[in-house]
Amino acid sequence: MDPVKKSLISLHFTVVLLGATALFSKIIPLSAIDITFGRSIVACLMLVVILKLTKHKIRLHSKKDYGIALILGLLMAAHWVTYFAAMQYSSVSVGMIALFTFPVITVLLEPFFEKIRLVWQDLFSALIVLFGICLIVPEISLDNDVTLGIVIGVVSALLYALRNLIHRKHFSHYSGAHAMAYQTLVIFVCLSFFSSEQLFTADKHTYIWLVVLGTFLTALPHALIAASLRHLRAKTFSLVACMQPFWGTIMAIVILNEQPNWQTFLGGVLVISAAIYETISAQKLHGKQSRTSQGR
Repeated sequence: MDPVKKSLISLHFTVVLLGATALFSKIIPLSAIDITFGRSIVACLMLVVILKLTKHKIRLHSKKDYGIALILGLLMAAHWVTYFAAMQYSSVSVGMIALFTFPVITVLLEPFFEKIRLVWQDLFSALIVLFGICLIVPEISLDNDVTLGIVIGVVSALLYALRNLIHRKHFSHYSGAHAMAYQTLVIFVCLSFFSSEQLFTADKHTYIWLVVLGTFLTALPHALIAASLRHLRAKTFSLVACMQPFWGTIMAIVILNEQPNWQTFLGGVLVISAAIYETISAQKLHGKQSRTSQGR
């Protein structure tokens, strides 16, 4: 199978898994920092096991790469903490929608990282996503926790966009598992100074949920994402990943009994439409590039 198509299929699968991570902000009775810390421990161990089983070298190629891994890990640590905090202050749907301003941020930042120009289609897709997100956000007051959750979610979006762009430009020559192993290691070391005693006195059910979160909803999907960024532009990933609020909202309705309004569903249709459009555009773009290469 063509690597671009394979990456797109993998990306859509990981979106469902990542959408489920939002539920754990409510399911796990810990702070955002403790959830992220426990998640990073499990994920790091699982990724190292994957590297060992596949006989990959764990060491990086240069000192510069260690510096890049440190930067990516710090960005990811801040992103994960703010991601869970946004939903703990508000709700799963509102927190995820606030986070998904990152496709717009990515489209605007990408020209500074790669030699590309913004085209009107990119801006149109970004506006559709932004409108969908704004539509889903309920009426809020600057004095309530929902407002704080949205602000934290937007900060998380900026951190995530920067992480994805830096990864693609400077770290995409490593496998997904290899890259995420180092990033989760940095998260673990960084947050070890901020975690609370509550994490170490939690019941067994909390630890089980942390294992599920760290293994099936972190190690696996993030390794697949990092691998897909080797063949797809960060903008493509950002817009396809806009399906996460939809999946997260649906799962929140079924599992957490959240009650989103009609604006949530309409906004979901808009962001999914933008994601589908971007996927089709990416296939056409890479198809043209492939035919041009063959002509040469």
